Amino acid sequence: MSQGRPIEPLTPQESRKVFLEVAESNRFQELRSRFRNFAFPMTIAGMVAYFTFVILSIFAVDFMASPFLGMQGINTGLMIGFLQFAIVWIWTAIYVNYANTKLDPVSAEIKQDLIDKGAV
Repeated sequence: MSQGRPIEPLTPQESRKVFLEVAESNRFQELRSRFRNFAFPMTIAGMVAYFTFVILSIFAVDFMASPFLGMQGINTGLMIGFLQFAIVWIWTAIYVNYANTKLDPVSAEIKQDLIDKGAV
C-alpha cells in the first residue's frame, strides 16, 4: 500500500493506458456531455446579456440616459449595468447547484475508479 492507496501506483505507461480507457468510457462521455449541455448555453446567454448592454450603450444613448422608473439621479443604463452583476451572481449560483448535483457525483465515481486502478 502506498500513500493510503489500496494498490501500488502504476507506472506512467500503465497509468496513461488507464486514463485513455476512462476517457473513452461511457461514464466520462456522459460527464462531458452534461457539462457541455450546460456550459455552452450559459456561455451564450452570458455573452448575449453582456453585448446587449454594450450595444444599447452605443446605439440607444437616449434610452440608457433616461431616468429609471422616473427616478432622478439614476438612469436606465446604470440600472442595467448593476443588473449585469446580479445576473453573474445568479448564474454562478445556478452553475454551482448544477455542478454539485449533476457533475460532481459522476466525477467522483470516475476519480474513485482511477484511484482503485492505481492510476492516481
